[in-house]
Amino acid sequence: MLEQDIPLERLRIGFIGAGRLAQALAWSLTQRDCRVCAVASRSRSSALALAAPLEGCEVTGAQQVADICDIVFVTTPDASIEATVQALTWRPGMGVVHCSGATEVGTLAKAAAEGASTGGFHPMQTFGDPAVAARSLPGCVITIEAQGALDAVLKRLAERLECTVNALPAGMRGRYHASGGYASQFINVLLAEAVHIWRSWGAEEDDALKALLPLLKGTIGAIESAGLDRGMPGPVSRGDTETVARHVQALAQMDDKALALYRELCRRTVPLAQRAGRISPETADQIRRELE
Repeated sequence: MLEQDIPLERLRIGFIGAGRLAQALAWSLTQRDCRVCAVASRSRSSALALAAPLEGCEVTGAQQVADICDIVFVTTPDASIEATVQALTWRPGMGVVHCSGATEVGTLAKAAAEGASTGGFHPMQTFGDPAVAARSLPGCVITIEAQGALDAVLKRLAERLECTVNALPAGMRGRYHASGGYASQFINVLLAEAVHIWRSWGAEEDDALKALLPLLKGTIGAIESAGLDRGMPGPVSRGDTETVARHVQALAQMDDKALALYRELCRRTVPLAQRAGRISPETADQIRRELE
């Protein structure tokens, strides 16, 4: 039976699925005196890669992981979580947890029906390189959705990882995960749009990124220091309607789709500038007219 005050060093942790997230999480837990004792994966090479640096971690079958561990992290691809859980037998009192941002905890219903406690444990971080992700995990947010003793243990694990806990109500995972896209892949999309504009005068992507990435880093620093509204740069934030008009005119000569995206982003910039107290209602209306 999982107890909320069990010493984390005694907790037997297992992983079913050994991809990049699982590797980063397992390595990070072990570095902080938690015991990852078993891993299973359809890719034996991935399981061996996860287990190799972990003393006492056994590469075994999925059912064996479920049989010997107090908490099992199901870290398969999202589309496989439910089928993986359905295929196994679970014990009353153990914890069964997925690490998906978008998948509802209800996909673990088979484990819950057999008496296991179920939950979600999602680090708000990218996992392109497990070693890099393990180093960058401290300080990030881990979103937890669980109840009772499992909730308490997962929060203690997040704190052991030096992460901030975000508690998520049931049914909100789709919205939550979609929000993360705006700070991850949509940044790539916005930079791609900027590169597209640079290429219109013959510049290369590398040239654009050399110019734009320091700008992006400076913007992130301003947000960290001053917040979303007061840390926002650009012509809308300073009420520079003439520059907005020049942007509209220039993009209209180049690409209708680029202009449409610029207009929509500028419209959504106006309320932030107003919230910061930097532009008057009259200036806001003037900017909106320029965008039309």
